Amino acid sequence: MANGTPPRATERGPGAPGYVETSRLERFLGTFTDVHAGEGQTALLLALNVFLILMAYYVLKPVREALILGEGSAELKSYMSAGQVVLLAFIVPAYSRLVASFARMRLINMVTAFFVGCLVLFYVLAQFHVPLAVVFFLWIGIFNLMIVAQFWSFANDIYNKDEGERLFVIVGFGASLGAVVGARVADRLIEPLGIYQLMLLGAAILVGQVMISNHIDRREHARQQARRTERAQAPAKKATGENAFALVFRTRYLLLMALMLMVLNWVNTTGEYILGIIVKQTADNLVATGQAHGLTEEQLIGDFYSKYFSMVNVLGLLLQLFVVSRIVKHWGVQWAIMVLPFISLSAYNILAFYPMLYAVLAAKVAENSTDYSLNNTVRNMLFLPCSYEEKFSAKQAIDSFFVRMGDVLSAALVFVGTSVLVLQPRGFAAVNALLVVAWLGLAWQVGRLYKERSASQAAAAVA
Repeated sequence: MANGTPPRATERGPGAPGYVETSRLERFLGTFTDVHAGEGQTALLLALNVFLILMAYYVLKPVREALILGEGSAELKSYMSAGQVVLLAFIVPAYSRLVASFARMRLINMVTAFFVGCLVLFYVLAQFHVPLAVVFFLWIGIFNLMIVAQFWSFANDIYNKDEGERLFVIVGFGASLGAVVGARVADRLIEPLGIYQLMLLGAAILVGQVMISNHIDRREHARQQARRTERAQAPAKKATGENAFALVFRTRYLLLMALMLMVLNWVNTTGEYILGIIVKQTADNLVATGQAHGLTEEQLIGDFYSKYFSMVNVLGLLLQLFVVSRIVKHWGVQWAIMVLPFISLSAYNILAFYPMLYAVLAAKVAENSTDYSLNNTVRNMLFLPCSYEEKFSAKQAIDSFFVRMGDVLSAALVFVGTSVLVLQPRGFAAVNALLVVAWLGLAWQVGRLYKERSASQAAAAVA
């Protein structure tokens, strides 16, 4: 085969040696993507794994908002992204040393245990009325980026390129569903339990997901050993301990990927700011003209955002189930990574000339639903043709530090745009459109290098 691996069981007809019939589960999953015999259970377990991670995060998000707005302010919240970047500059190199020092599951267990322990500690400190707003806000921002990136590093290490391109669609659905369910669970439990008890719930969910990670690792161990045998007894994966930032900056593929995701987050966060301005202006106008039907400005804004998040989540789930696998299969990762910037380019060009509420709503729903489904799945596929150290150390740097830098750049743009340039929403949309042009160029380069790396990996496997 082209990727140098022997034919799978499903590629042999009934009665042939080694033939294994696909299960009912695998035939059902085949409705959404190509699933071969023996792949269904691991794909679903990985989906459940990331489902629980995202569920835990969305259970904890309301705790973050309650603490930072209760003990602090909205202005303080906006400054925390810069604080997270500073912390990540120290945390990411430390994580690289852990990658070099410990085996895959030892690493995952240690990092997860640390985050679980932090949640228990926060709960205990809260019982003594210790102020937690700033610390917890910084912690959860780092937790969300690092624990999710670590999961996708694990999934990239479980699957080869062919498997990942097919099965990440199922895994990504688990992430999308976890966000939806976690938000609903928090909404139902925050009043009867209180915000601090949600910390313990989040810790319990994390314990459950790391147990699933260990089960997946044991389940896949034999297959990983067989794969190493097929590769002429290649040595087991070992990291050198190189600083994650040095690894990113010396590897063109990783650096372009980091810049691409930084610009993506810059554009998206600025887009949320544009949406916020227009929503507030619209609510103010409805109240002033007596068209609010008795609702306050806060109620109108809350009602809008509840509908907005619902539309994004539902459309994202549908795209993940029925569209993502087809785009990846027929267009390939190289072109799939360019879909979101094309959508964003169209959206912000429209907003630059027509910055009305329903236009910005349609633009942001299209952008975010595609980001949370297709783009989230494909951006994690980009690490499939990478080394073990690139999958764990470099991915952690890219998905945490560089992504958070996009937030910082957006905050700087908003500050300059409002304080110096006095930009209106259409002005910010025009700036975003220019940024998307740079994003498109980076996405094209990343896609081209992904194809080259994949071809080199396949040739090495054949040799």
